[in-house]
Amino acid sequence: MRRTLLLTLACLLGALPLAAQAAPPTLRTYFADTSKLKEGGVKLIPIRTPKGPFKVWTKRFGHNPRIKVLLLHGGPGGSHEAFESFEGFLPPEGIEFIYYDQLGSGNSDQPKDKDLWTTARFVEEVEQVRVALGLNRNNFYLLGHSWGGILAAEYALKYGVNLKGLVISNMMMSIPDYNRYAEQVLAKQMDPAVVREIKALEAAGKYEDPRYFELLLPHYYAKHLCRLPQWPDAINRMFGRLNKEVYVLMQGPSEFGASGRLEQWDRKADLPKLAMPTLVIGATHDTMDPAHMKWVAGQVQRGSFLLCPDGSHCAMWDDQSHYFPGLLAWLKRTDATQSLSR
Repeated sequence: MRRTLLLTLACLLGALPLAAQAAPPTLRTYFADTSKLKEGGVKLIPIRTPKGPFKVWTKRFGHNPRIKVLLLHGGPGGSHEAFESFEGFLPPEGIEFIYYDQLGSGNSDQPKDKDLWTTARFVEEVEQVRVALGLNRNNFYLLGHSWGGILAAEYALKYGVNLKGLVISNMMMSIPDYNRYAEQVLAKQMDPAVVREIKALEAAGKYEDPRYFELLLPHYYAKHLCRLPQWPDAINRMFGRLNKEVYVLMQGPSEFGASGRLEQWDRKADLPKLAMPTLVIGATHDTMDPAHMKWVAGQVQRGSFLLCPDGSHCAMWDDQSHYFPGLLAWLKRTDATQSLSR
């Protein structure tokens, strides 16, 4: 029986198109760099916008002809630093991944025109980045974390034909639902006196008051954003250069819900349209409702759910023992099943 199964599998593999049969990388091929000028995988990509041309920064790690993961950071206005933990887990498994600072973030151009900061324009930017990097449905995985999860979902709804797989990490698919969760669940877990003082500062518009951060850090951030006793340098660097103009315009100034341009964003009704293999990652202590995340995985056509029981919003840092084994297993499983189906 086993011999027959192996022979059948061999026949199937032999019938697959060349792109699907591409061999997994060896140590030599994974780190190969055939570019004339060795820049450590960095590529500045020209993009077109309604406000003129700009450049965005990307950096590739490795070469894998079948699994290329483009990472969409949070914010909006964050940067790729939040993903630096991936360097300890994906290269040993031969998984290629690509850092990418969205326009207005990190190492990319940072124009000041507020008309640029819309979800629809960011989607077109991602598509231009995909084309420039040569990613296609035989190898392209899109992983979005936090705001990046919104952007990944929007991209998948418009350009899903280009995707081999989608990962929505630590992001609910409804901002109104997120706002309710923050108010009705997370806020009620805090000391009422602390909540009252935070609300009073917000009502007075004192978001830059040192006291606001003093209250949020131990009572909210340390419990729901990153639960490590000492935050990784990468997280601190990312927050240190967060583009607050983009962040406040789209997300709003409060950490207890969104009030910016994303305030009414809701894609729950459109989730059944997502036909590509989709992994949804949630965490027990996240700012995002893990029950909602599990529900999302059941709404898409080919969904899987990964719970990080010890993690928070940055589960790729504070629950690596669940986040990365789950992600890697899903990538390999999806690669195998997608290759067989094409």
